[in-house]
Amino acid sequence: MNRNTNTLNSISKRWNVVFNILLTLVALTMLIPLALMLAVSFSSSASISKVGYTFFPIEWSLEGYRYLFKMGDQLLASYEITIIYSVLGTLLGLIVMLMFAYVIALRDFPLRKQLTWFLFFTMLFSGGLVPSYILNVRYYHLQDSIWILILPGLVSANMVIILRTFVKTAIPEGLFEAAKIDGAGHFTIFFRIVVPLSKAGIATVGLFTFVAKWNDWFTGMLYIDNPKLVPLQTLLTKLQNSVDFLKTNSKMAGTADGMQLLKSLPGTNLRMACTVIAIAPVLIAYPFFQRYFVNGMTIGSIKE
Repeated sequence: MNRNTNTLNSISKRWNVVFNILLTLVALTMLIPLALMLAVSFSSSASISKVGYTFFPIEWSLEGYRYLFKMGDQLLASYEITIIYSVLGTLLGLIVMLMFAYVIALRDFPLRKQLTWFLFFTMLFSGGLVPSYILNVRYYHLQDSIWILILPGLVSANMVIILRTFVKTAIPEGLFEAAKIDGAGHFTIFFRIVVPLSKAGIATVGLFTFVAKWNDWFTGMLYIDNPKLVPLQTLLTKLQNSVDFLKTNSKMAGTADGMQLLKSLPGTNLRMACTVIAIAPVLIAYPFFQRYFVNGMTIGSIKE
């Protein structure tokens, strides 16, 4: 029995080489666009207009980054507020979603089916943009507040379902029963059993939640007017839209000063520099979570 199982679960050296080649090609398809984006961000506007995108810039330039850093304190303030609300929103969201997932994962919880149905219903239907705006502004008074960037997106139905599945498959139900026999309550079980044994799931969902909050530009565009609270993505979007507007404004281009201004404005290299500035923290954080993804894939594959 063991020999047959090992034979089915093993692959030959030839197929191992084939799979390694395929995975290398897949990795290259992910890395090549990043390398091209980085190279274009360090290229001059003139060289981009002349030869297009190249992996090796013909004329190196920092004009895109110089234009970004001309914002000075505003860029740093946007970076700071984005880090704060992304980290805080991720932590609060993980606590709420994992608690929700733990509750609906319990078989003896009487409202398990009703809460699961309610959660699934929100995946199919939503109130829409206008009711959400009225609710957040008129009743909750969250406009121009950091809480508008945290509270409305605190719970994701998809992430709750992932955590519920993780709790049901990775943590034996007998462990909960043994803890209850020893007199442990739900909070004790949650913080001493569920949280320590769900590190892989927490890291996976946490990274997805962090990336979603980090890339959210529309919420800041819709609700934030205070410059100190403008998220990084919203700031970069406004900057790029302003540059595009100036470049396409024919009335300004008709004057000598206007022509000089348009020539001094960066174009594609600014867009790529904005992308580099925006994704750099996520790329730096991802390697620290990578090992948890491997654990999350293997947990649940072994049954008692």
